[in-house]
Amino acid sequence: MLNRKWVVVFCILFFWFTGNVAFGEDTAFDNLIKASKARAAIVKKVQDAVVHIRVEKVIHGQGTLNNPYDLFNDEFFERFFPGVPRPRAPENPHQDNKGFKQEGMGSGTIIDKNGHILTNHHVVGEADKVLAKLNDGRELEARLIGTDPQSDIAVVKIDATNLPVIPMGDSDDMEVGESVVAIGNPFGLTQTVTFGIISATGRSNIGITDYENFIQTDAAINPGNSGGPLINLRGEIIGVNTAIFTRSGGYQGIGFSVPINMARRIMEDLIEKGSVSRGWLGVSIQDIDSRLAKAFGLESTNGSLITGIMSNTPAEAAGFQKGDVVVRLNGNPIRSSNQFRNEIAAARANTTVDIELIRKGKIKKIKVLLGERPKDPMMAQKLPEAETYFGITVENVTAETSEKYGYEKGAGALITRIDPDSPAADAGLRSGVLITEVDRKIINSVDDFEAAMKAANVAGGVLFLIQTKQGSRYIIVSE
Repeated sequence: MLNRKWVVVFCILFFWFTGNVAFGEDTAFDNLIKASKARAAIVKKVQDAVVHIRVEKVIHGQGTLNNPYDLFNDEFFERFFPGVPRPRAPENPHQDNKGFKQEGMGSGTIIDKNGHILTNHHVVGEADKVLAKLNDGRELEARLIGTDPQSDIAVVKIDATNLPVIPMGDSDDMEVGESVVAIGNPFGLTQTVTFGIISATGRSNIGITDYENFIQTDAAINPGNSGGPLINLRGEIIGVNTAIFTRSGGYQGIGFSVPINMARRIMEDLIEKGSVSRGWLGVSIQDIDSRLAKAFGLESTNGSLITGIMSNTPAEAAGFQKGDVVVRLNGNPIRSSNQFRNEIAAARANTTVDIELIRKGKIKKIKVLLGERPKDPMMAQKLPEAETYFGITVENVTAETSEKYGYEKGAGALITRIDPDSPAADAGLRSGVLITEVDRKIINSVDDFEAAMKAANVAGGVLFLIQTKQGSRYIIVSE
C-alpha cells in the first residue's frame, strides 16, 4: 500500500516537472521567435531607404592615378575591392580617344523625402556618373551635392519625391554590446542584411581618414557595403559603414562606421553650401603617456598636450603656450588629442569655445574664437614637432642651415650627429632635428643647450621639445 502511494506521488511529480520543462522550452522558443521577428520588422521598415550605388569613370591614357582617394586606383581596390580584377587601359590608347570606362559599386541611405542620399566619398567622390538603384527597382541618375575626403562622407541627390527615409539616431547614446544591423550591397548582392553588435566606439588612428571617431562593429561588412547604414534596434541610422580591417580581403569580424552625429554635421554643411566648415585653433598636439604625465605633474594621462603654436592663429591670439594641457572643451572632459581635434573641428569656424587647461600645475580658462581650418594647415605655416636625444652633437642654426632645414636663424640647437650606440639612436632620432626646449627651458643656442643639459637629471630622464619639418612634440629620454 505504501509503495503504491509513492508510485502515485512519483508519477504526479514526474508529469508536473516534465510539463514545466516543456512549458519553459516553449516560452524560450517563443521569445527567440519574437526577437527574430522583431529584427525582421526593423529591416522591413528601413530597407526601402537603402540604395545600391553604381558609379562610372572614364579614364584617358595609361597608368595608375596618383590621387590616393581616387575611386579606381590600386589603393582603392586594395582597400575596398580586394580580389576584384581591375580594369586596364587599352593596349593601344590611341585607338580609343574616348578613353576606357571603369565601374565601382557601393551603398547609400535616403535621408530625406526629396532625394538626398548619404554615402561615402570613396564611393562617389571621383565618379563621372552616379546611378542609384532603389529597392522598388527604379534606377535614377544622381548628381553630386558635396563630398568631404577628410571624413569620407558624401551626399548625392536623385530627382524624386515622397521617398522612404531612415530616421537618424544618436550615435553618442550607443553603447558597446548593443545590437546593430548593417544593410548594403556587398559584391553587388543588393539588400544584404547582417546582424551583430557594437564592438567598440571612438576608434581612431586607423589611418582611413583625417578625422576618425569610428564605431567598430562585428556585423559583416564587405566590399559594396561602403556608404550603407548601420541601424540600431529602433530602426534609426547610427553610422555610415566605411571600411573593414582585413588580411584576407574579406570580412574578418571588424568593420568601421562613421558615427551619424559626425556625419550629420558634415552632411548639413554639404547640402547647405557644398563644403564643410571646420573650426581651427592652430596648434600641434599629442597624447600624454604616463612618463609625460609625471614630467608635467599631471594626475592622469587624460587631456591633449600642446606642442606647438602657429603664428597669426586663434591659439596665438588667445595666449596658448607650449606645454599647456587641454583638459576640457565647453565643459566636456578631453581624454585624447584625437577627441580634442575632432571636437574643435565640429565646433565650426567663427565659433567661440571655452577651453580649460593646465599650465605649470595650475588650472587656466581661456575663451577662443575659432578660425576656418585651412585646406593645408602645414602649408599655412610649418609647425614644430619633437623628440629627445642623448649622445648627440649640436650646433647653432646658421643662415645656411636655416635655408636648408627651414628653421629660424638663432632659434634652438640643431642636431648634426648622433652616436649610433646612444639612447637617441635607439629612439630613432636623426640629424637635422632642432631642439627648442630642455626640461621646459627655452633653447636658442648651443650654449643654452649645454647649460640645460648640465642642470638636467639625466638618469631620471630629460624632457625635450624638438622641431622637424613635420611638426613638434615632447619626448622623454633617459639613460
